Amino acid sequence: MARANRQGIRAGAVVVAAAAAVAGTVWGVTALVEPGPGRQENAARQTDTGGTGAGSDDGAKGGGAKDGGGKNGGAQGAGGADAGAPQSQIPDGIAHASESGGNAVNITIDDGPDPQWTPKVLEVLKKYDVKATFCMIGPQAKARPDLVKRVVAGGHRLCDHTMNHDTAMDKKPVDYQEKQILDAKKMIEDAAGGGAEVEYYRAPGGAFTPDSRRIAAAHGMRPLGWNVDTKDFGKPGVAAIVNAVKSEIGNGPTVLFHDGGGNRTQTVAALDQVLAWLKDQGRPTGFPVRTAPDAS
Repeated sequence: MARANRQGIRAGAVVVAAAAAVAGTVWGVTALVEPGPGRQENAARQTDTGGTGAGSDDGAKGGGAKDGGGKNGGAQGAGGADAGAPQSQIPDGIAHASESGGNAVNITIDDGPDPQWTPKVLEVLKKYDVKATFCMIGPQAKARPDLVKRVVAGGHRLCDHTMNHDTAMDKKPVDYQEKQILDAKKMIEDAAGGGAEVEYYRAPGGAFTPDSRRIAAAHGMRPLGWNVDTKDFGKPGVAAIVNAVKSEIGNGPTVLFHDGGGNRTQTVAALDQVLAWLKDQGRPTGFPVRTAPDAS
């Protein structure tokens, strides 16, 4: 009888242990999939790993002072996308590092496409054989599919910069954020045609949230920050734009320029000088990381 009791106790212990293991596994999956309320919120107000938060958008666009640290992007989260979502291998942490590693520099171009300035930016990039990431506004991409196709044909990458550049979208409902992101993504990809993909998401004014980053990553877009804000949007002068790059490039590899939002004469001239300087420095250019952790 005592032996039978001992066997029964052992069997019961095995069942309990197995149940605990299953529960632990389920909790682990839930913790990976569901970020939870404790995740740091965004972005524009905080400095991501390696980010400087030095930048600002033009005040007329609602960036600038409001962002208090630029649109470089916030705390790098460890969360994952919803289970079963497309491209779930994309991290939702805000990227700054370059795929090319080393001392490579990422050139990023925001707020287009623009019929006057995007072609001029493309000409400068072609002159130096540099590939860039273009962060496009959805309706502008829809209105200029020829330019989107030209960007893709030039070997550049596409980035979702939302529908209408709402720098306060981090204070809006999640449904609103999702629509801003996914509607723009569809417009950009439809304009590009040929199966081209939007590979990054940059929040206007750095207004990332855990939800917007999760939504972007779940749909194959890596949240994209920056390290150097040239402040070209405010037209500070060609020399000031170039000097911003030279003085801040030590902060990290991702540089922010604009091809939309107004007269970009200074941007085009400064971009030419910056690319010439990078060439003289022996610094290659590349694209921001997508699937790897951001180490910058």
